[in-house]
Amino acid sequence: MTAYPHLLSPITLGHLTLPNRVLMGSMHTNLEERGDWNRVAEFYGARARGGVGLIVTGGMAPNREGAIAPGAAGLFSAEDIANHRTVTDRVHDAGGRIAMQILHAGRYAYSPECVAPSSIKSPITPFAPRALDAAGIEKQIADIATAAARAREAGYDGVEVMGSEGYFLNQFLVAHTNRRDDDWGGSVENRMRLPVEVVRRVRATVGADFVIVYRISLLDLVPDGQSWDEVVRLARAIEAAGASVLNTGIGWHEARIPTIATSVPRGAFAWVTKKLMGKVSIPLITSNRINTPDVGEAVLAEGAADMISMARPFLADPDFVAKAAAGRADEIAPCIACNQACLDHIFEGKVASCLVNPRACHESDFAHRAAGRRKRVAVVGAGPAGLAAALRLDERGHEVVLFERADAVGGQLNLARRVPGKEEFDGLVAWFETMLAKSGVTLRLGEEARAGSLGGFDEIVVATGVQPRDPGIPTEPGARVLGYREVLAGAAVGETVVIVGAGGIGFDVAEFLTQTGTSATLRPADWRAEWGVADPEVRRGGLADPVPEPAARQVTLLQRKPEKPGRRLGKTTGWIHRAALQARGVTMTGGVNYERIEAGGIVVSTGPERAGPRLIAADTVVLCAGQVSERALADALASTGARVHVIGGADVAAELDAKRAIDQGMRLASTI
Repeated sequence: MTAYPHLLSPITLGHLTLPNRVLMGSMHTNLEERGDWNRVAEFYGARARGGVGLIVTGGMAPNREGAIAPGAAGLFSAEDIANHRTVTDRVHDAGGRIAMQILHAGRYAYSPECVAPSSIKSPITPFAPRALDAAGIEKQIADIATAAARAREAGYDGVEVMGSEGYFLNQFLVAHTNRRDDDWGGSVENRMRLPVEVVRRVRATVGADFVIVYRISLLDLVPDGQSWDEVVRLARAIEAAGASVLNTGIGWHEARIPTIATSVPRGAFAWVTKKLMGKVSIPLITSNRINTPDVGEAVLAEGAADMISMARPFLADPDFVAKAAAGRADEIAPCIACNQACLDHIFEGKVASCLVNPRACHESDFAHRAAGRRKRVAVVGAGPAGLAAALRLDERGHEVVLFERADAVGGQLNLARRVPGKEEFDGLVAWFETMLAKSGVTLRLGEEARAGSLGGFDEIVVATGVQPRDPGIPTEPGARVLGYREVLAGAAVGETVVIVGAGGIGFDVAEFLTQTGTSATLRPADWRAEWGVADPEVRRGGLADPVPEPAARQVTLLQRKPEKPGRRLGKTTGWIHRAALQARGVTMTGGVNYERIEAGGIVVSTGPERAGPRLIAADTVVLCAGQVSERALADALASTGARVHVIGGADVAAELDAKRAIDQGMRLASTI
């Protein structure tokens, strides 16, 4: 008897029966662009071995003008088809099924060759698109159909036609981007003509025994988006044109509402898919922030969808489905929706990976290799770096003792999990605890390792973390000054607060201090109101005026750097943090000098000339001015002749960076 009877039940898409109702959603990884097709095949093959029902690849361009960026992958030649055959063979050999996503970027393409229904520049890309004429539109339809035919030749089980997230087909559907007055614009019928014709032409090209997934936008979340009646009408037309299944998408990339970040409630948009259930006869897939088998099971059990789509959870753990089926759900490495190693990497031109699982997209780097000689290894510090190192060392067969002077594992993760909107860190700490309990690692909590007590170990890994940096601001007696650790641990804080330091920790503390009660992330209806997400039957595109909750305190966020505070936060999440704090009235100021802290606040000046000293009133000043490495143990061991390795914050104490810490810990452990 399984705990997930809905999730693990079979489903038929056209002619193809899947063993479960889990789809691995499309993700850009930048692997295909690197040209190492064995590496691409191993990435998808690992997920197929992990039991997922159907895999959808990252977006493949149907032509040069539709590519998301110059050099983006596609199927343009016989060589491309042969390369993709390497991938499909690996997946099929593992018993899996895989569909190729056809992604035409339209005006979202980072290319001067980009095309669109109208010449309206996207706010997130630098190039104004060329408006297509009738012949140009016909070329795009033909190229998409040709891409589908090539996908079939390459051995794929189907294709996903991307019609959501504000890409090319979605751009034709709404007046926001389609200002045409010909057969492809104006009326609803004309605006939906292109996606319907694309699906019809693809079906005619690939035949009946091939899966066509159509990714349909249910909430555009942009001005002049689709009405609900238009969405339903489109869904029915796409079904009639030959789609096997509809995969639902939420929000355009330019929308100013978060849809997949960690602060978005789990399963936050399944209710929209549920509205479409029964309006078409083909299966519906729901997506966005479904990251555990329990959430997926609940969504299916309440009739909100026929299948669920998860993308990044399969970066975190390729064996997600297999573990759920085997009754080992507690061993599933959790996706925390941080975006740091997946989406942020893509925007930086890097290969995607995962903060929780650095193996993702780097499978060959972490192939299971037993240690040549079993060693006795001490790991000091059970923060993210030490935990990752200890578990990897144990996996490879070493005898590992993990020392932690606190009474619990997690290190800085235990601070992060107190920040509203970062509740997913609870699951990450719980997962580390589970994996430690099931490993052979000897855990010594409440024990501070000292240089003299570490004799007898072959290797010592120092992961002692960081200490808050003292910015050295002159402080008058009576001033209330707290460190970020004290604040996040629950120290009393006044009604007016100045935060010194506007990096990631400063923003987290501001989030912590401006919210009251239960986090909105755990109250989906209130979260929707706060960000302006409405019922699409009431508001076109599901876009409403946001109604932020009142701030618990008056907060001012300061930084020395003469730039916009928060500029260095994550590429895909920084805007969310800035917008949330702005909505709560947080004042953010850069380019200040800290002159002194008084009982009534902090005195600051501006610029190198220290102009205009002024008092910013506050009853509490919170220091978030960076960290310094905790290297006392490493320094003490340096002269003993011990084999010592320093990782994590003890090695580099820049912004607290669990991504780097976990990756560094695992990579070091793979070499010992």
